[in-house]
Amino acid sequence: MPRRINRALLPLSVLAFSLGLGGCIGTGGIAPQGKALEANELATDEAIAHAARDANWPAAQWWQAYGDPQLNHWIDLAVQGSPTLAMAAARVRQARSMAGVAEAAESLQINGDSTLKRHNWPTDQFYGPGELANSTTWDNNAALGFSYALDLWGRESNSTERAVDLAHMSAAEARQAQLELQNNIVRAYIELSLHYAQRDIVAATLKQQQQILELAQKRLNGGIGTHFEVSQAETPLPETHRQLDALDEEIALSRNQIAALAGKGPGAGAQLQRPTLSLGAALKLPSALPAELLGQRPDVVASRWQVAAQARGIEVAHAGFYPNVDLVGSLGYMATGGGALEFLTGKKLNYNVGPAISLPIFDGGRLRAELGEASAGYDIAVAHYNQTLVNALKNISDQLIRRESMDKQQTFAAESVATAQKTYDIAMIAYQRGLTDYLNVLNAQTLLFKQQQVQQQVQAARLSAHAELVTALGGGLGAGKDVPTAEQTAAPKTPALLR
Repeated sequence: MPRRINRALLPLSVLAFSLGLGGCIGTGGIAPQGKALEANELATDEAIAHAARDANWPAAQWWQAYGDPQLNHWIDLAVQGSPTLAMAAARVRQARSMAGVAEAAESLQINGDSTLKRHNWPTDQFYGPGELANSTTWDNNAALGFSYALDLWGRESNSTERAVDLAHMSAAEARQAQLELQNNIVRAYIELSLHYAQRDIVAATLKQQQQILELAQKRLNGGIGTHFEVSQAETPLPETHRQLDALDEEIALSRNQIAALAGKGPGAGAQLQRPTLSLGAALKLPSALPAELLGQRPDVVASRWQVAAQARGIEVAHAGFYPNVDLVGSLGYMATGGGALEFLTGKKLNYNVGPAISLPIFDGGRLRAELGEASAGYDIAVAHYNQTLVNALKNISDQLIRRESMDKQQTFAAESVATAQKTYDIAMIAYQRGLTDYLNVLNAQTLLFKQQQVQQQVQAARLSAHAELVTALGGGLGAGKDVPTAEQTAAPKTPALLR
């Protein structure tokens, strides 16, 4: 075959060989397998089905339903000064900046550089005995270089969309952090209120015990009592004092906890006064509950944005299988010899421009591994979203069941306290008249103390159930339109050329 034909076929052979190897880099059937649940496909239980459906979602300031100005003040302080929320807000800004970095890669990139240097040119095999041999001259240059990604396969645009989706996810996570902070403060505040109520019960018990001791002393002095009765009346006093001290400790610790949640020091917490919590009408459940959870619960919204981001990650991995084409060029001045700034003269101008093409030929399975990682990441995100959605409905059902139970328990607890109070009053009157011994009074008092404690615990649980239900419904921090569409979260199909 003539030599000229060989020279002509050589580039074509190299190109055909490259394309043949490139064709070997296929996806190999790698694709995501996860499928996101549809909210309305999940069955709801009787608690949700029978709940009233004529109310709106919780208000943004849902804690105002407790009617305690001090609680409102501390939640406002927490939203403004909590380190937890400051970190969440910083993560949102960070995610937005990262989205800006990704978006910048789609734009024209221009860089400039220049050098001014003196160069000594020796005489050797490389430089030779030319005109510059054994001389020192200026060797200067200045250049502007540019590049523009043509993005024929959507690698850059999908990378930008993925970063934007992650920024949306960070914003939803910030709302979730705010909701959790509000709920934690409300729960700690309810605990503080419970400790005060329990202290009142113990203080009242101590007062009764002291009255019984005084009565036992009078009976002994009057010759109708015994030293044993006096000793019995003295026995519970130290334990009651211990309980008072323990509750004072719990009150102080609760104050510190609230102050820490609000980003304040213990000194600020010491200023907390006794809570004045009260709860009126119960929160009613909104209509179209499962579907509207997609725009109301921040954790559901965040997990859905994560699915959308992982879907874009698969598109980025697909683009890696195609040739990458960028438009590159440069414009510069250069001069060796002459004056220091002679390189800026027009006759020293040089330039270049053209496409830069890179084609994957053999990568040892790297591209398939990257696609496999992206597909698995999508499946993980889908599974996380499904679990979040299931847990959301479970949480709402749990709180509805708990709320209904607390309402019933509150009625029973009030009846138990009334009965125990009546029993104690009868026993006390009988003891004063010498018709019964101290043991019956002690038993009646212990029962009354126990029932009063149960009543306060039920009341605190009822207040907490309201807070937990509001939190389960998203706490009034609805995302509005900040929810990805079904198209954004759908798994991208493998392009035909890569199958």
